[in-house]
Amino acid sequence: MSLGAAESVVRALLVSNDRVTIKQVSEPLLELAAETEVCTSIPSATSLLSIRKFDTVVVDLGLGGQSLTILERVRLSQSNRTTVAFAITDSTRQSAVAFGAGSNFVFERPLSSMSVGRTLRAAYALIVRERLRYFRCPVSIPAAIHRQDADQIRCQALNVSEGGMAVMTPMPLKPGTEVTVQFTIPGQSKEYSTQSEVCWCDEKGRAGLRFLAQSSAQRSQLREWLAQRLEQSLPESVALKFRLTS
Repeated sequence: MSLGAAESVVRALLVSNDRVTIKQVSEPLLELAAETEVCTSIPSATSLLSIRKFDTVVVDLGLGGQSLTILERVRLSQSNRTTVAFAITDSTRQSAVAFGAGSNFVFERPLSSMSVGRTLRAAYALIVRERLRYFRCPVSIPAAIHRQDADQIRCQALNVSEGGMAVMTPMPLKPGTEVTVQFTIPGQSKEYSTQSEVCWCDEKGRAGLRFLAQSSAQRSQLREWLAQRLEQSLPESVALKFRLTS
């Protein structure tokens, strides 16, 4: 079951089979522009974690002893190990166990939408930072790829993220090839140049590049621009919270 915001930015997984709890948690998430996937069983949640990336995961330990394994699986997951995790607990002792299993925050019963919302707002900067970590910003800008002992390839950038970019090239690139990619970030004058590796390509001329070597100044420059672009995609009511917490 998916509970989506009109303009969702954050992807959340809520694991609970209690209707009241689902309402108390999903409503504050909706206010933060979250699209929430609700799983009512441990097997379905485990399966979803293996195929989907989430910015935040909320696990109701009232599901039973095996619910702790969800938190443990989150931390072992290739795509979700850095997600911001919450546990819904019944006692201080259970909260301590949840922290030990990998939870970053807890919602301790009795719950209310107000108390849940307060904790979510306190954690929102971390949740948005997790979203930003893999945010791919769509662009349409010229780029140039330089290969060793080969002519320069003029191409078009399709999207940019903290860790790489997708491009459209007039000639195929071989996965595993190390190249230098150059482009100018929209709105900035200084050219961005970094060593990269071709990760994938397809028959339509598209290719994915992974950035290998970035200076701290380059990382900060790109991260700041991506944060601005992500903020622009937020509804205004949520953008205000983002500005206050970032």
